[in-house]
Amino acid sequence: MPEVTTPAHKDGDFFVNYEDKVFEDVQAEEGQKALVTFHTVAFEGSIGLVNILQAIRLQRKGFETSVLLYGPGVSLGVQRGFPTLGDEAFPGAQNYAANLKKFMKEGGKVYACRFALQMLMGHGEPSLVPGITPIAPQDVLDLKLLHVRDNAIILDTWTL
Repeated sequence: MPEVTTPAHKDGDFFVNYEDKVFEDVQAEEGQKALVTFHTVAFEGSIGLVNILQAIRLQRKGFETSVLLYGPGVSLGVQRGFPTLGDEAFPGAQNYAANLKKFMKEGGKVYACRFALQMLMGHGEPSLVPGITPIAPQDVLDLKLLHVRDNAIILDTWTL
């Protein structure tokens, strides 16, 4: 059996050179917009949290950024908690709400489809994280079309 002589990794060690950025740090030009859409289920994968973090990053780069929660994606925008709303039943349980609140506090807009909220998820508008704007199902397409018309960056995510 070969002997392992390499010291064990410890907290603070680096595995990669995270400072070696290959591309320029792109910032928004005056009036540029971005739209990040979510058609995913909360807690079913990492893409919901990753896209919220991308929306925050776009906002900080100067893009007028909006988030669209539609289909099962509205599940990212409902209030959660146990034993009461806002309580974190396990570490990370409030990641979606906390990061959506941070995004909105920094000027981002979040929209949630009313059809998906009621029909798919069984929630009403009072279930939404405060600050999220409920929209008609017909507005889902129009929101996308407005961003296309404005030559916005659109990050579209669809998971099942």
